[in-house]
Amino acid sequence: MNLFRLCTVALLAALATACASAPSSSTAPPADAVVIDGTATAAAPLPPEPPIDPSSIDAPAPAPATEIATTSEGEDDFAAIYGQGAYDPVADPTLPAPAQAPTSYDPWEKFNRKVHRFNNAVDRAIARPLARAYVAAVPRPVRLGVGNFFDNLRQPLTMVNQLLQGRPRDATQTLGRFVLNSTVGIGGIFDPASDLKMKRRSEDFGQTLGTWGWRRSRYVELPFFGPRTVRDVLGLAGDMPLSPVRQIEDDKTRIFLQGLNLVDTRAQLLSLDSLREGAVDDYALVRDSWLQRRNYQIESHRTQQKTESELPEYLQDENNPTVPVDAMPMPEINGGG
Repeated sequence: MNLFRLCTVALLAALATACASAPSSSTAPPADAVVIDGTATAAAPLPPEPPIDPSSIDAPAPAPATEIATTSEGEDDFAAIYGQGAYDPVADPTLPAPAQAPTSYDPWEKFNRKVHRFNNAVDRAIARPLARAYVAAVPRPVRLGVGNFFDNLRQPLTMVNQLLQGRPRDATQTLGRFVLNSTVGIGGIFDPASDLKMKRRSEDFGQTLGTWGWRRSRYVELPFFGPRTVRDVLGLAGDMPLSPVRQIEDDKTRIFLQGLNLVDTRAQLLSLDSLREGAVDDYALVRDSWLQRRNYQIESHRTQQKTESELPEYLQDENNPTVPVDAMPMPEINGGG
C-alpha cells in the first residue's frame, strides 16, 4: 500500500515538472527542423532583436575630425596661393576687361528725338508705302538698273573727295568706273565695272572733313534727311554744287529724278524695317548704327588695320544708308526780274 502511494506521488511530480519546463505558445511559426545525416534536429531559436532608438533614425553620421581638419587646411592653402578665400568667376582679376561699346556724342538728344518722331511719321505715311508699291510694281532687274544709274551719277563727287583725301589711286579707279559704266553700261544702268572687280565706293565732303581731322562731331537728325552730324551738315553744303542732278534746269525733270532717287533709296532700306521693329529704342538703334557706319567710313581710310569684318552685315554695304544730298525734290530758286 505504501509502495502504491509512493509510485503515485512520483508520477504526479514528474507530470508537474514536465508542464513547468514546456515552452510557452507563440504566434511565430515553429522553426523548421534541420536534417543532418538523415536525422531531424530542431533548429536553434533566433536571439531576440535589440530595441531601436527612434532618435537615431535618419541622423547623419558626424564627419571625422581628420576630414574636417583636411578641408580647412586645403582652404587655407588656396587662400595663401591665390590671395582670396574662394574663387569668384565674375570678379576674377586675371580675366580681360569687358568690351566697352563706343558712346554716342549726342548732347542734342531731346531735340533729335522729336525730329526722329517726325521723320518716322512721314516715313510711315508716305515714304514706306511708296517704296513698297515701287517694289511690288517694278521688277527687280529694273530696280537694280535704277540704283546703278544714280550710283553712277555720284561717282564724280566720290572722285573729287578721294582726291581731297589724298587718295589718287582710288580716284583713278573711280574715274575709270564712271567712264566704263557710262559707256558700256549705257549711262550707268548696267554695272560692268563690278564684273571687272572695280570696287564701288561712296565718298562725300563730310568724310573728307573727318579725314582732315574733324573726327568727333555731335549727332543731329535733320527733317527728311535723317541722321547726320554737324560735320556732315557742313559736308552737304560742299557736295551740293557737285551734284549733277541739281544742275538740271528743267524743274519737272529734276524733281522727277530726285523723287525716284528717294523712293529707290527707301526701297533699299526695306530690309532693315524688321530690325527696327524689334528694337526697344528705335532712335538709339538708328543713331548708334549710323554713327558706327560713319566712323568706319572715315577711319578705314586712315588706318589700314581695320577690316569690314568688324561691322555687322547690315553695315557693310558700300551705299550710304541715308538720304543722298541731291535726292530732295526742291525746285531751284532763281532770282529774277
